[in-house]
Amino acid sequence: QVQLMESGGGSVQAGGSLNLSCVASEYSESTYCMGWFRQTPGRERERVAHIGIAQPTIYYADSVNGRFIISRDKAQTTIHLQMNDLKPEDTGMYYCAAGRSCSTRGFFPPNYWGQGTQVTVSS
Repeated sequence: QVQLMESGGGSVQAGGSLNLSCVASEYSESTYCMGWFRQTPGRERERVAHIGIAQPTIYYADSVNGRFIISRDKAQTTIHLQMNDLKPEDTGMYYCAAGRSCSTRGFFPPNYWGQGTQVTVSS
């Protein structure tokens, strides 16, 4: 059973930055792809960005492309999400996820989820 632990959430003013991290309990085919989803009350969970070990495979949602950067450490167990120029609409609970496969077009069916870390952006 893969465990995911997020950190780095917090409160920031619009235009500010935050860096989220997620550590997986193992590197295996179950964590070939890791990424971030976010959710706000009343809305469906939205994929934000993910990164796979092949090539590498990186995807960004249109809403964050150009502002967020996802990266993965050499041990392949930790991912980071550098969030710049944050906007109030980026507010939400950010969940780390892991799965066996993903694509640059957004395909990413996670098998494991973290508990989430809250990001709040004030105007």
